[in-house]
Amino acid sequence: MADPVTPPTPTDAERARTVLAAAGSLALTVTGTGDRFDHVVLHAVDAASRLLLLDPADARLAAALAAAPHSGLAVHAELTDVAPVAVRDRVRTRLALSGRLTTAGPDTLVLRPARAALSADDTVRTLDATALGAAAPDPLAAQEAELLDHLDTGHADLLVELARLAGADALTGATGVRPLLLDRKGLVLRLEGPASHQDVRVAFLTEARHPNDVGLRIQELLDPTGAWTHY
Repeated sequence: MADPVTPPTPTDAERARTVLAAAGSLALTVTGTGDRFDHVVLHAVDAASRLLLLDPADARLAAALAAAPHSGLAVHAELTDVAPVAVRDRVRTRLALSGRLTTAGPDTLVLRPARAALSADDTVRTLDATALGAAAPDPLAAQEAELLDHLDTGHADLLVELARLAGADALTGATGVRPLLLDRKGLVLRLEGPASHQDVRVAFLTEARHPNDVGLRIQELLDPTGAWTHY
């Protein structure tokens, strides 16, 4: 009997870059002192994966930056990726970054990551700055929440059909199917039971390059003849 084929997924660096692209804030801890700053606004991420942060104007951070060498202040940043759909265990991914924090003009800080650790699926994967900088965020990231909500609130029947593609026994014991994650390569569905759950990935036949492609990619899975048009 052949081993089951693992559905394709984005690389770890792409997943990390997608977490950065979707995040609005992060928690920042100064190495050495342990001073922590929650909900620091993440304004943007540039092509080199440098994080542009809005200065929280905290006296402790200002003092630490003023005393830091020219290379900047050693910090540790934490970001949490939470599923937009209300399900059990909504944390999908945690991303930790270590690097140097410097000022970049009035009210702006720059964090240059040197290392990254991606925690997902009960494993921790390390990345270096080169891999992170070379990766691109998923093209669906900006509209993933809206697309998942659309599936969750308006297409419960289609979610069941998609779950069946994961295997003949996928729905055994399940009381509901919820959309947990969406990227260019496919969907992750949460199969909910009375007191537990199971997550399954359903891969697209063709990658989605734009949010407008998602309906077509689902159509390819459920009706390759092209007759299904309800998404």
